[in-house]
Amino acid sequence: MRKTFDALLRRRHRCCGATRSLACLTWPIALVTLNLVLIGICLLDAPVVAYAQHTGSILKPLGSIVTDVGQSGWIIIVSLVLAIQAATAYRLSPTLKIRLQAAFIGQMAAYVLLCVALSGITANLLKRLIGRARPKLFDELGPFSFDMLHGSARFESFPSGHATTVGALMMAMLLIAPAYRLFFVSMGLWLGFSRVIVGAHYPSDVIAGLGLGAWFSLAIAIAFSAHGLLFRLRPDGWPVLRHPLPTATSAFTPKETKTRHRRRYRAFPSAEHVR
Repeated sequence: MRKTFDALLRRRHRCCGATRSLACLTWPIALVTLNLVLIGICLLDAPVVAYAQHTGSILKPLGSIVTDVGQSGWIIIVSLVLAIQAATAYRLSPTLKIRLQAAFIGQMAAYVLLCVALSGITANLLKRLIGRARPKLFDELGPFSFDMLHGSARFESFPSGHATTVGALMMAMLLIAPAYRLFFVSMGLWLGFSRVIVGAHYPSDVIAGLGLGAWFSLAIAIAFSAHGLLFRLRPDGWPVLRHPLPTATSAFTPKETKTRHRRRYRAFPSAEHVR
């Protein structure tokens, strides 16, 4: 009984720490996103959309190709399949090592699934509630036309659903594999702003979507850490994997590396043997 109470107390402390961490990280993200959205609305939306509609862009064919990456359907399906396979492997695996690996993969798949699904649902609710006119109606209504609960896709521009999915996916991958964070940030920007290139959204729509998706991934990672799943919190409150992914540079520990070099050195004949 005492062990049960101790476990519950430790979980309570983790939850309190996760709540404080989320509160500390939410305000900076919200403040930066809000300021970028306001800059986009005031300075970027009108000139960018006017230029895109009346000037041919060599990026439009590329944007049309990559913009569908932001559709949440394929991410949800892949994550769900991986989670089901991991759960099956966990139940049927005869060895503890394989069961632990399956649990790790299953938690990653569930994490990505929750990030994309929950952020996507929130973005769809917000865009219907706000009712901002899409750039296709720019010449007729301008960039500041809003019709709440209009019910038409033409008035569902803010925030961008595709950009929300991209922001959630790239932030999730950044937390899972932080060594490649520059790649994920760059991909997030290009994939998100492909919605501007194809004329489906204003820049501020994309900025809001990227920020919303990234916040969801961060918040869910912190919630996972509170329950001992996949992540743990660093002293500064940032979530990191409990067991980092193996990389090429970490395949050998320093001791193993020295042993490897020693064996390689012994493979060559010495000068005395040559003589």
